[in-house]
Amino acid sequence: MLQSLNSFKVAILVADGFEQVEMTCPRKVLDRMGATTHLISPNKDHVRGWNHLDWGEKHRVNVPLQMARPEYYDALLIPGGVMGLDALRMQPKAIEFVRSFFASGKPVAAICHGPQLLIDADVVLGRTLTSYAAIRHDLENAGAIWIDQEVVTNNGLVTSRTTDDLSAFTASMLKEFNLELQH
Repeated sequence: MLQSLNSFKVAILVADGFEQVEMTCPRKVLDRMGATTHLISPNKDHVRGWNHLDWGEKHRVNVPLQMARPEYYDALLIPGGVMGLDALRMQPKAIEFVRSFFASGKPVAAICHGPQLLIDADVVLGRTLTSYAAIRHDLENAGAIWIDQEVVTNNGLVTSRTTDDLSAFTASMLKEFNLELQH
């Protein structure tokens, strides 16, 4: 059964330096469909994206990480971006937040460097996934089965490689979140 979009809530976990388009594109689709999306960050007011080779726009934080409650959300989106993921990996609250989605069986979508956070949450062992190629060995060393494919879905987890794969990533994310576009 499809979720009611008006009640479906997606947490988007980011820190300064996240890859902007990997957040804005999936979020725009979710918002357009009527889902509720919240930008969650260690920052309290605004978080700054990264736009390929330079700083991107500032985005309003809806819920500071310290106040975020995973039980409020139905799904989690983790955009990539080296700097943002490095910052999140140093936050025990971020790792705990991610781990709780897996513990409760809620779907998670992670793109590019996003799966790095899954390593710290200890949720990749035995999972088949993909990511940005540079973190392949990190994921394999943590016990993941890495494949070079535009998108991989495995037991509630959707992963993708790069911004080039955003269309396939977003479509698979919607399917795994049990949502579909209304025409």
